[in-house]
Amino acid sequence: MKNLIKYIFISLVSINIFLNPLYAGSPAFVDFSKVLNTSTAGAKAQEFLKKKLDSEVNKYKKLETDIRKEESQIISQKKLISSEEYQKKVKSLRDKVAKVQKDKRESFNNIGKMRNKAKVDLLKTLNPIIKKYMKEKKIRLVIDKSSVLLGDSTLDITEEIISILNKELKSLKLD
Repeated sequence: MKNLIKYIFISLVSINIFLNPLYAGSPAFVDFSKVLNTSTAGAKAQEFLKKKLDSEVNKYKKLETDIRKEESQIISQKKLISSEEYQKKVKSLRDKVAKVQKDKRESFNNIGKMRNKAKVDLLKTLNPIIKKYMKEKKIRLVIDKSSVLLGDSTLDITEEIISILNKELKSLKLD
C-alpha cells in the first residue's frame, strides 16, 4: 500500500512537471481603448486632433455666417438690381456654398484619416510591446477587455502596458 501511494504521488508530480509548460501562463486582457486614450502619445494625439477639429468647426461656422449675411444682402437688393444681376449674384453665392461644403467635408475627412492613422501607428508600436511583455511574463493569450465578459482583475495588464508604452513612445507624428 505504501508503495502504491508513493507511485501515485511520483506519477502526479511527474505529470505536473511535464505538462506544466503546456499550460504555463494564464490569459490576460488589455483595455485597448484606455491605452489609446490615456497613454502619453495617445492623449497628445487626441488633444491635437480635438484642437484641430475645433479650429475647423469654428472656421466653417464663420464662413457659414458670412454666407448667410451675403444671402441676406442679396435678398435685400433683389428689387434694386436687375434680374440678370440678381441671378448672377445668386449663382455666385450657390457656387460659394458648394465650395465651402466640399472644403468642409474634405477637411473633416482629413481629420478622420489623421485619427485613424494615429490609432494604427499606436497599435503598431503597441504590438511588439505586448509580445515582449507576453514572453517575459509567460502569457499565452491577450484579449481586448471589451471582449471579456467576466475576469479576475489580476489578469488586467492595461496599466503595465500603458507604463511601458509611455517609456517607449512619447508622441506620435500626425502632420
